Amino acid sequence: MTAAALVYLAHSLLRFRNFEAKGYDLGIFDQAVRQYSLFKAPIVPIKGEDFHLLGDHFHPIIAAFAPLYWLMDDPRVLNIGMIGLLVSTAIPVYLVVRGWFSHLPALLAAVALLLFWPFQALVNWDFHEIAFGVPIIAWVIWAIERNRMWLAVGLGASLLLVREDMGVTLIALALVLALKRAWLPAAVTAVLGVLGYWFAVEVVIPHFSAAGEFGYWQFTALGPSAGAAVVFLLTQPWNALVILFDQPGKVGLWALHFLPLLLLPFASPYVILGAPILLSRLFNDRENVWAVIYQYDAILAPIFLLAGFDVARRIISRWPRFKPLAVGLPGAVIAVGLVGTLAFPGVFPLQRTITAENWSMNERAQAHERAVAAIPDGVCVEAADTAVPHLVNRTSVGLNGTTDEENLSWLIIDDQVDELGGSDPLTPQEAFDRAQRLGFEVVIEDDEGLWVLQRDLGDSADAGAECAEYLQR
Repeated sequence: MTAAALVYLAHSLLRFRNFEAKGYDLGIFDQAVRQYSLFKAPIVPIKGEDFHLLGDHFHPIIAAFAPLYWLMDDPRVLNIGMIGLLVSTAIPVYLVVRGWFSHLPALLAAVALLLFWPFQALVNWDFHEIAFGVPIIAWVIWAIERNRMWLAVGLGASLLLVREDMGVTLIALALVLALKRAWLPAAVTAVLGVLGYWFAVEVVIPHFSAAGEFGYWQFTALGPSAGAAVVFLLTQPWNALVILFDQPGKVGLWALHFLPLLLLPFASPYVILGAPILLSRLFNDRENVWAVIYQYDAILAPIFLLAGFDVARRIISRWPRFKPLAVGLPGAVIAVGLVGTLAFPGVFPLQRTITAENWSMNERAQAHERAVAAIPDGVCVEAADTAVPHLVNRTSVGLNGTTDEENLSWLIIDDQVDELGGSDPLTPQEAFDRAQRLGFEVVIEDDEGLWVLQRDLGDSADAGAECAEYLQR
């Protein structure tokens, strides 16, 4: 755990120093949690003017990290806190596997988890609310295996604070509890899941959303609405199955999750816990969520790993000659992790840190330093996505095109990207045209593709004072 924490932390801090961390998502969550630490609503300028983050997703659990900002006023505290969550997951995984086998397989299971690609992907993503669910779901399985079903219900209920779709995961947990013949805990969990999902999607998010509704229905392959999707799944399950494998990226996602685990998780009831998260991605319209570089897989890693061990112990119990499977299973995952970390940085991003590829700053990172240093404190600024995390602790910063133009006084435009980020991104040319219309003047010109522009607000300076107030108690 210590070794993993040090490698994760080195990779994370190097990403930040090299301006690889981005406004999406580190900057967004910094602004939200920072506002919580100031006892304010989570208003996130990166997402838009007066954008309340609870109108986007339901994740109040991130407020638990607010005290970190009382210790260190820096977005990297989120990196540190997230790494703590990930590394701590090794404890319930170790305890569950030790209960099934012995110390050595349990220790290898912990190593396998900490080396596996889903954890590397989340560390490389800098921060995401799903990190809170990773240790919780592992402790849920531990509680079930200790026959502490009501504890499993309580832990499962806490997942409702992680993300709105965890309500569906609670329904999956109810199925697992039912298979364990814990009928009343299963019923309570199912009710909590339905009510939790309804409360998040139909009450909280619409209340805080500018559009007045939950805006993430992106499963049109199943139908135009949730109701239509249920009908499709029930009446045409064979067509639904085809959708899960109809793209190479989807096949790759299946393979990377299950081949290192020798396909064993499919025979365990615990695989049901991961089904809503995995299937919702594969049914999603957005191709990017099928990729293996995102944060979504981290919560699946302990589920599928423990599901694999669950099947392995059943096999060994029935056929003792397969006893080597107890160390062979985690050994296979560790082997994939080691080979991947040394040779495949696209899937195992820690390779760049292990091989020292990212230990030095390149010229573009140094240009970012100069651009950020040119921005004064307490102003409203729109910045390149890669510059945003370095401005969140001293300015009101958004992406290009997200800020009230009356308050905006500084810009950082990156002309080496196709789009400048955000839900409605500008192209660099559109950003330059807007800057010219608003009367901005160049301060730094084309420094490795970065431009810094400034304008004097003049008589509207009082409006600009709102920017300084954003970070004040």
